[in-house]
Amino acid sequence: MVELALKAAPEHEVTGDHVPTATHHSPSHGEAPDHFVIRDGVVFAGTHLTIDLWGAKHLDEMPFMEEVLKRAISEAQATLLHIHLHHFTPNGGISGVAVLAESHISVHTWPERDFAAFDVFMCGSAEPAKVIHILDRAFSPQQIEVNKQLRGVVRDRI
Repeated sequence: MVELALKAAPEHEVTGDHVPTATHHSPSHGEAPDHFVIRDGVVFAGTHLTIDLWGAKHLDEMPFMEEVLKRAISEAQATLLHIHLHHFTPNGGISGVAVLAESHISVHTWPERDFAAFDVFMCGSAEPAKVIHILDRAFSPQQIEVNKQLRGVVRDRI
């Protein structure tokens, strides 16, 4: 069983292994849709997850990495615009980004340390937390550490 550690910015608690989904912010009449989110009375731009995989496998396999990113994007109900991956030599690490209509997923791997760092930021109705189980199944890490931050929180501004 994989150890899953979830952490959050102090003002936004994460519980269990699920980051709650959000609803779409509906702008007032005459406003353009901004894809901000409303959850538990908080209005914000999107959810940003950093996901560290330790003891992971397949971190130097480019076609596999691209397929996993596509699966994660589909599962999160996001819209892929472009993927760019770079394969480093001699260690085989991969760095890249999937640019989404809802923002991005980036990846950096260190196969010589069995470590991967994913950055998942999504706005609107996309569900970034669904990326976690896709990465878990694909890379079989011994440990996953997830940090969550709500970006662009709307507060009373003077």
